[in-house]
Order: sequence, then structure tokens, then C-alpha cells
Amino acid sequence: MTKHLTLYSDGGARGNPGPAAAAFLAIENSEIIKTDSRFLGIRTNNQAEYEALIMALEYATTAGAEEVTCYLDSELVGRQMTGEYSVKNPELQKLYLKAHAIRIHFKKAEFYNVTRNNQFIQKADALVNKTLNKQT
Repeated sequence: MTKHLTLYSDGGARGNPGPAAAAFLAIENSEIIKTDSRFLGIRTNNQAEYEALIMALEYATTAGAEEVTCYLDSELVGRQMTGEYSVKNPELQKLYLKAHAIRIHFKKAEFYNVTRNNQFIQKADALVNKTLNKQT
């Protein structure tokens, strides 16, 4: 049976750029199996969103997932990952290439935008804010 993980990721910066954090949740069979967050230092909001996605994808590879469905509230990052938007910013290009290099390890990787009122994005956002509150 193919192992599938559903990933919800969120990144945020207080100021743009400013102190930033990234967080994700991994869900398997309707259960949250992993949450993680990390302080990133000074980043833009879009950089933090990418770093959150990268954290989630890296976790999924170590967890042995063969397929991932990724949900993000960042329209920019989501649409860049699907190829709908081009990546023009040099710093975001580096992060996009890192995310893409991880993504090719999966048999299937899908990326969807969801609104900020999604319950799992709200949990990831709470982790981002908790991490930022410890640092700032």
C-alpha cells in the first residue's frame, strides 16, 4: 500500500522582512502524526512560507511517504510549486529549487491553496506564533 501524507504548512514574519518562523502538521489516516516549528531568523513572509513547506516535505521523506498532498495558505508559493506562477525573486528561486528537489522523490506531490480559516492551517499558524513569541 502506498504511504500518503497530508501536509499543512505555514510561515510568518513579523515585519517583512523580520523575525520569522515556520511550522507544519503531518496527517496520516485522519490523525496528526507530527507537528514541528522552527525559528528562522530574519526572513520575508514568502521565504518563511517556503521554509515551512520544505520542512514538511523533508519530514515526509524521512517518514517514508510516497505521495504527499500539501496545503498552504500562501497563494504565491502554492502556485509557484504547481508551475502556475514563475519564480522571479532570486531568494525565492533558491527555496523553490530546494523544495522542488525534495518533491521529485515522491511518486505524487500535489499542492493546494487553502484559506487562513482552515482548521489545520490555523494550528500551523498558532505554532508559528508560539515559536515567534519565544524569540521576540
